[in-house]
Amino acid sequence: MKRALTLALAALLTVTAAPAPASAAADPLGSTNGFLVDPDSVPNTWVKANPSDSRAATIKAQIGNYPIAKWFTNSSGSIGTTVGAYVGRGANAAKLPILVAYNLPGRDACGGQSSGGAGSDAAYRTWIAAFADSIGTRPAIVIIEPDAFGDYSCMTAAQITARNALLNFAANQFATRSTNTWAYLDAGNAGWVAPATMATYLRNAGVATLRGFAVNVSNYYTTTSSITYANNVNAALGTAKPFVIDTSRNGNGSNGVWCNPAGRKLGTHPQLGGGAEMLLWIKTVGTSDGLCGTAPTTPAGTFTPDLAMHLISGT
Repeated sequence: MKRALTLALAALLTVTAAPAPASAAADPLGSTNGFLVDPDSVPNTWVKANPSDSRAATIKAQIGNYPIAKWFTNSSGSIGTTVGAYVGRGANAAKLPILVAYNLPGRDACGGQSSGGAGSDAAYRTWIAAFADSIGTRPAIVIIEPDAFGDYSCMTAAQITARNALLNFAANQFATRSTNTWAYLDAGNAGWVAPATMATYLRNAGVATLRGFAVNVSNYYTTTSSITYANNVNAALGTAKPFVIDTSRNGNGSNGVWCNPAGRKLGTHPQLGGGAEMLLWIKTVGTSDGLCGTAPTTPAGTFTPDLAMHLISGT
């Protein structure tokens, strides 16, 4: 019966192949020793380019020396080459790389600050298949498409159906092509979508195929509130899935503002456990959320030392 329902859902969402079950043999933790710290991360690149800046040493010590997820988008060049090189760097060092796939067509439909993505559904399928294929059997953690579900209130029914089809396709690619990867669908945050609704979104997008889901990506909700939210999502799912939490900027919690709010702070350093499967720095620390808040002239995704220092000091 479960197999029949899965096939029926796949047909409804126009996915060309039925989702494969997540590999029980996958264990990227077992073949690595800690997370990969990227010497060429965005904060570290700024530090290297500005060695005489009085803020450089502090940014290096408080941000650059910790593992931060690397984001891959339509502007990342040949995706197979860039992802393959990054995962290879982790494999060579026996460290676990954390990657973010962020390229859905019509991305960030509600916020608009990070709009863009692949030019078509077909282009996205090609892109995400190459992303997964280039990881292969090497260990990795992948966060799939932040903002994907939070956008649904700003999309038509036809657009939602099309996006679900792409997310199912992405889930299938990581399940079948990246056999030593734990992949997590982004599940918004504690202040965005009700847990029962999010559970439906996750179910319709193929979360059963994957390791689990991620919460609080690029947001500020405390770890405690994020754990509560994720547990409520799991209760609505019925079959609990592991989850990870983005703690990169949640040290002072949320004040209800999502776009460069003042007074936020770095959260708990990346680690295993902590109330979730992992606490991770998924947002690139020190990069702007968009033309708003404390960085009204800094486009989304752009690093500024001022933002980084405010997160370090919590002011």
